[in-house]
Amino acid sequence: MERKLAAILAADIVGYSRLIGLDEDGTLIALRTLKQSIIEPTVQAHGGRIVKYLGDGFLATFGSVSEAFSAGLKIQDMLAEFNLPLPEERRIRHRIGLNYGDVVIEDGDVYGDTVNVAARLEGLAEPEGIAVSAKVYNEINGKHDVDFIELGLQDLKNIKEPVIVYRTVLPTNNLPLAANILSRPHSGINPAGHKSPDVNVVKPSIAVLPFQNMSNDEDQDYFSDGITEDIITALSHIHWLFVVARNSTFAYKGKSPDIREVGRDLGARYVLEGSVRKSGNRIRITAQLIDTGTGNHVWADRFDRLLEDIFDLQDEITATISARIEPELGYAERNRAQRRATSDLDAWDFFQRGMWHLYRFTKQDAVIASTAFQKAIDTDGNFSTAYTGLAYLQLYDVFNGYSTNIEQSIADVEKNVKRALSLDSRDVFAHFTSGRLRTVKKDYEGAIKEFEQALELNPGFVQAYHGIGFAHAYGGNPEESIPFFDNAIRLSPQDPHLTSFMAVRSYAYITMGEYEKAVVSAKSAISQPNAMVWPHINLTSALGHLGSVNAENALRDLISYSPGLTCGEVRRLSFYIRKPEDLDHYISGLAKAGLKE
Repeated sequence: MERKLAAILAADIVGYSRLIGLDEDGTLIALRTLKQSIIEPTVQAHGGRIVKYLGDGFLATFGSVSEAFSAGLKIQDMLAEFNLPLPEERRIRHRIGLNYGDVVIEDGDVYGDTVNVAARLEGLAEPEGIAVSAKVYNEINGKHDVDFIELGLQDLKNIKEPVIVYRTVLPTNNLPLAANILSRPHSGINPAGHKSPDVNVVKPSIAVLPFQNMSNDEDQDYFSDGITEDIITALSHIHWLFVVARNSTFAYKGKSPDIREVGRDLGARYVLEGSVRKSGNRIRITAQLIDTGTGNHVWADRFDRLLEDIFDLQDEITATISARIEPELGYAERNRAQRRATSDLDAWDFFQRGMWHLYRFTKQDAVIASTAFQKAIDTDGNFSTAYTGLAYLQLYDVFNGYSTNIEQSIADVEKNVKRALSLDSRDVFAHFTSGRLRTVKKDYEGAIKEFEQALELNPGFVQAYHGIGFAHAYGGNPEESIPFFDNAIRLSPQDPHLTSFMAVRSYAYITMGEYEKAVVSAKSAISQPNAMVWPHINLTSALGHLGSVNAENALRDLISYSPGLTCGEVRRLSFYIRKPEDLDHYISGLAKAGLKE
């Protein structure tokens, strides 16, 4: 036996059994072609070695972490090109997991926890994406033109210690949607029977088709039907989304309809479909969200679970899928509004255009977002969510130091939130924004009540978990905040607020004195494409407390991001921290790093 350090790449095909079922010979021929023309040449070109093929996947080892990651990227890019001429249902997509560490080599095979972790990471990657351990991330971050999102600590099967996992956000996951998306007005009545106050606002709609039972066991139909019904109920809690009634969608049970025709027949802009497969005591659930106007996939994921308490499992899967769908739909709607000519926009589109700019978190975009929200209000003065959007933006101006008069901004937020709630007391976004308002006013207990109210109205509203964590962190209870941030990251790993989830978590770790964890969380926040100044501040403070030689570089990056920033300015902008000693501790880390007083 030989023992050495190595990078391990594990890959697996998404939906292999389905592909074989559709065309066994054609799929096997395609796989042979891919092995000979893409996989093996790419692995060899990057100094790697194919250890073995595992049914529909393969295992490779590399001497260099960077080369292993480059090989993974190249394989995914070439596969995407290979798939272009193929119909959607015939495309071969891989998930890739990558880990680095000590391995044992015997008779050409590799063994050890490093290999096992790589195999588990593969299951956490998106189709056409790569999931990596923190060891790999720390080696490659900043060396490749790829964005990452942190999934936080993950408990992996048969792995003793949890692993911090990062997932790539590849260009193939962010293809722009086509502009001609189906949009059909609705009556203004949602499935729960509540009349929307925004009856003149054309909002997106979704149809949830019955999840297919792939277990060849009719007794399992009740479980797949139950999952479908629970998801319909959960999605009906999303305030801005119309959900087609169950009786309409279950007419498609046992059929394989054309998704575009489903969209036309049901007046749905999006369709969610999926499948359930049981094997022994394990169950696999897949789900995919499709734009009915173009047939493009907006989102897809797979969930592998142990079948222990079936009702708990059903609740968990329902909560996870609904939590993932809301930000994905929001992303699609924001891009849709951004592409349309201003002359074609209604109040909903103006609101989504405002959110598109708000989530860029820059001073220039904040000005554009403010104008868009005001146009939404001017277009429909009874559109509650437009007032909430404006209030939310005004709060971000306060948090990010863009406001020239904090007291006046807070007063404007209060006025707009009250107006939104007077128009619609069930507006989840308004309750959330009200909670953030109470946080900056140091009413942390009142803030938590508002966030809990938002979760009662929509249990899948992930931002509310972040809000509770925020209130605990700055309200002097950092230990209690961590589970809320971790839950938000787990439920919505591509959320537009991900940078904020991680940034505030890093502040909580600083307050707890766990500076190494604060550094990891702050770096994860900085890696997000819409990162703000706060994770840079937090990273500098944590490294200052550690006395790290990297504090100087972090300070240089911070000053580059925010020229002229001083400890006094950070203190002024951190007025919502409850305990003076927490604020002093936070600022002292910056001073130790060399930030001017």
